[in-house]
Amino acid sequence: MTYLKQFIEKIKLNDYQGFLKIFEEYCFSDEVNYEELKSLLLEAEKSDLAENFGQHVNRALFLWEKLKDEDEKNEILKLICDLQNKNDEELAAIVYEHLKNRYSKDPLFNEKIRLIGLRSRENYQGAISKYELLTHMKKGKFVFHKAGWGTGEILDLSLLREEMVLEFEYLIGHKSLSFDNALKTLVPLKDDHFLSRRFGNPDLLEKQAKENPIEIIKLLIKDVGPQNASDIKEAICDLVIPSKEWNRWWQNARSKIKKDKKIQSPKSLSEPFSLREKEINHEEILYKNLEAKPKPKEIIQMIHAFLRDFPQMSKNEEFKNSLTIKLIDVLGHEELAEAEKIQIHFFLDTLKVEKELIKIDQIIKDISSPMDILKDIDIVSFKKRFLISIRKHKNDWEIIFLDLFFSLEQNILRDYILQELMKAKSDKLTDKIKELSSHPLLYPSAFVWYFQKAFFTKEEDYPLSNKDGKNKFFESFLILLDHLENKPHYKDLGKKMVSLITANRYQMIQSVMNIASINQAKEYLLLATKCRLLDYHDIKIIHSLAKVVFPVVSDYKNEIVEETVIWATEKGLLDLKKKITHISTVEILDNAKEIKEARALGDLRENAEYKAALERRAMLQSDLKNLADQLNNIKILTKDLIETDKISIGTIISSSDEKGKKITFTILGPIEADIEKNILSFQSKLAKELLGKTIGEKFKYESKTYTITDIRSIFE
Repeated sequence: MTYLKQFIEKIKLNDYQGFLKIFEEYCFSDEVNYEELKSLLLEAEKSDLAENFGQHVNRALFLWEKLKDEDEKNEILKLICDLQNKNDEELAAIVYEHLKNRYSKDPLFNEKIRLIGLRSRENYQGAISKYELLTHMKKGKFVFHKAGWGTGEILDLSLLREEMVLEFEYLIGHKSLSFDNALKTLVPLKDDHFLSRRFGNPDLLEKQAKENPIEIIKLLIKDVGPQNASDIKEAICDLVIPSKEWNRWWQNARSKIKKDKKIQSPKSLSEPFSLREKEINHEEILYKNLEAKPKPKEIIQMIHAFLRDFPQMSKNEEFKNSLTIKLIDVLGHEELAEAEKIQIHFFLDTLKVEKELIKIDQIIKDISSPMDILKDIDIVSFKKRFLISIRKHKNDWEIIFLDLFFSLEQNILRDYILQELMKAKSDKLTDKIKELSSHPLLYPSAFVWYFQKAFFTKEEDYPLSNKDGKNKFFESFLILLDHLENKPHYKDLGKKMVSLITANRYQMIQSVMNIASINQAKEYLLLATKCRLLDYHDIKIIHSLAKVVFPVVSDYKNEIVEETVIWATEKGLLDLKKKITHISTVEILDNAKEIKEARALGDLRENAEYKAALERRAMLQSDLKNLADQLNNIKILTKDLIETDKISIGTIISSSDEKGKKITFTILGPIEADIEKNILSFQSKLAKELLGKTIGEKFKYESKTYTITDIRSIFE
């Protein structure tokens, strides 16, 4: 369909002259392709060129006359009639004769000709479509309302009064429509159309959708047009499949869509599923893509996706032999990286080819830097397979595993290494875990991963999961949480750590207080109180839970209340209000759309987009809560509140080191702090050290000693 591509390109550019030039050339073709001509007219009809094109669409009659199939001729003439706006006599005569021949036995033919405008011929645009609608209008038939009322069923009609009564899915009660209005707004629906079946007998459609989800999705796409995941959910969830069953149904449907030969799956979430003109063979698509000579990395991704979706093909001898030849050919690539080589051999192993072709053991034995290989493997299952091969073929696998342990990002890989080291009763495993508990800042993600295992499992199931180990881990947990406050790239991890503390009504805090000594409990309270990622409410509850176990613990209430006062300038207050408004009116609404689109993909247990959207929602809600708490605790800084005889909140401090290098700091509240501009929060460690000092006093900053030379108000 080379012409169609040119037409669509001109439509996109809104180039009517270019479009018309190609159309004139196209109309004088010796042969006519029905599907191409139909697609061309449909594309033109829904484009901005439709009105201008209506003056020249009659030229397509030359091609229409060449068609042999009567149904095809009717469809093309109908589209020509829908588009035309000249209402000339020649086309009117052709349309009249066409309808007369097609509906020769219709007793109401003359009356319908009057209603569709062909008797006066002043305006007969859409005449064939209107005639078909009039012929379709019978009691019990279904229609679709183009102006938003949805699918409707004709309950009654009167030819004498030229009106009918309908029930629509989006209207309450019955609705009367004149024939004149009906011809402008209604589209006839066949009894087996998806919308007709959904409106007329949803219970039967639900039964069929559960028995054969693919056929219902094909029906939807065929009748309504290409649909993305969100569209499919909107059309089927609740209306056909109950919402509580949707995720499971869609997960099942998605797995079958991947294997269907007729449905074309999109490359991105926003793009629609569509129906191919002909069924395809997925094996042929794979071969075709491989023939395009993609890079080795792309080949690996293609083959992995194919074998994942069609695992049975690995047992097909013809396919296996053909793919083996291709893989061996790839191995001969001069620039093939070690990570790519090992993955190709994993494929050969999966295909169970001759053992002498598989060199996994040899490659593994020759590898000098396993971590580099792991980084270059994109497929997680192959990363694990690589680790399994190291375990099998490397004598020093324990040393390698211990070295890789905390550097890996995927928990599934950490889990595998941990289990293997525990089964081998590795002497150095406990030392490695102790290193993690003592230095949580080195591997924050790995620390939180192992913390959950050590803290939420039975005692001594894992190294350092006993009483002493849990106490040590919890202390390090709070230290890490405080450290993550100013680490934007660990923001999500910080949120997760806070959620671990607050989960199940602070069950973690209750557990740790029950195994802690009073001195340990005091240390935990001190660390928690200074941690800015915990809000006032969280800290207050932590102190309350500690008092249940240790009634003699000092009351930190006054300190907490004092630290929750947020000093800010009027500009800082205004900026905070703007930030709260932006989150609540823009970011949360955008996130709601993300959740809706991701939920439509189904399979919520493995849906990374859905999980990410939910995590973002939790993060936004937490941010909004923290900002609201700050707003409630704000006190406005005014000129008369700022003392300049000593360093206080609202002052600018000038200082210099021993070599005369000058540096200036401003002390404000946390909402106006800006490290790059040396604006400190009064809650920061450096600010706390500076508060109360006077001119001439010294302080340390970045291993250098500075002397305070001037203190002035921010309002000066």
